[in-house]
Amino acid sequence: MYNRLDVADSIRVPPKNLGEDLEESIKQALKDNVEGTISKEAGVVLSVDTINSIEGGEIEPEDAGVHYETEYEAVVYEPEMKEVVNGEVVDITSFGAFIRIGPLDGLCHVSQIMDEYVNLDEENNMLVSDEGDKTLEIGDKVTARIIAVSLGNEDSNKINLTMRQPGLGKDCWIEDYEEQQAEEEEEEE
Repeated sequence: MYNRLDVADSIRVPPKNLGEDLEESIKQALKDNVEGTISKEAGVVLSVDTINSIEGGEIEPEDAGVHYETEYEAVVYEPEMKEVVNGEVVDITSFGAFIRIGPLDGLCHVSQIMDEYVNLDEENNMLVSDEGDKTLEIGDKVTARIIAVSLGNEDSNKINLTMRQPGLGKDCWIEDYEEQQAEEEEEEE
């Protein structure tokens, strides 16, 4: 989910920027050091919008930069458990598909792609259902649900996805499912 957060942090302005406008120097330091970072608390910091306050201007031992206590507003993406996301398949492997959801890629393991057994077609770089009627390849648009999130760890950042629930999967699978449900409802009437 995309959010706006108010953040308080100590921002280091490098010596080369000290003669410039203070707010512009801090904006540049935030752009260089904060935007694009991932943390457990905030998720992915996409951009810093507004600087609300600047205080201090302390020099720390053995550091030529100046540190300012700064409060700013940031736009972040924080993936949430059970969140339904739209994405695009960006890589296919023998163990699953990597799906780009906003600024991050999530993994949909082969066991979570569909109810059928899935095989890798290496020649065509796609995953194919056991019956051969469903395929998943790079560039396909999909809808998935987040089932595990681990962000801000030193070793890795992981997002696990599933497409095995009704209303999820490749766009054409969802359309086929909805048509099938409509036909079943008509037969029951």
